[in-house]
Amino acid sequence: MTGIIILAAGASTRMGAPKQQLIYQGKTLLQHAIQTALSSGCTPVIVVLGAHAMIISPEVPKELVTMIENRDWEEGMSSSIRTGISALQEKAPLATGAILMVCDQPHVSVEHLQQLMQQKLDTGKGIVASYYKNTMGVPVLFDKLFFPELLALKGQEGAKKLLVQFEQEVAAVPFPLGEVDVDTREDYERL
Repeated sequence: MTGIIILAAGASTRMGAPKQQLIYQGKTLLQHAIQTALSSGCTPVIVVLGAHAMIISPEVPKELVTMIENRDWEEGMSSSIRTGISALQEKAPLATGAILMVCDQPHVSVEHLQQLMQQKLDTGKGIVASYYKNTMGVPVLFDKLFFPELLALKGQEGAKKLLVQFEQEVAAVPFPLGEVDVDTREDYERL
């Protein structure tokens, strides 16, 4: 069983407004991410909120996903990863892995999430990352063997640190549209 952790705790400082709530194709970016995660067949789906939790939480379908508030969101991405992995271990102790995804990549599809899981089965690798713009990143699937390393991340460290540290354990799935993310007003207007 593979869980999905949607990291949505950031303050969206470059955007100047909670980007989780930006409308794209009739839904917020966060609602798109949740719908994709739920449709992937992965379970459970955990949404990690932080900076704007009070504003954003009403749009989270709590009957379908587990919503967790990261009170240490100001520390950086590592705190949201730790919060999500801890929640996954508590809610689904038998989970064999976790996909980390963000809500500001609007082109993540159910098919892509399923390709990550298939690539893990095909290669036997413990980490399967998305490949775009000459780099690897989210969405990324980690086998449960890497949960201790994810729980040990500190400060601004993200999961990318582990992709470098455990390079031999990483497989990749091409995701050209992964480079499209929404960090600024200009990004949103282009989208």
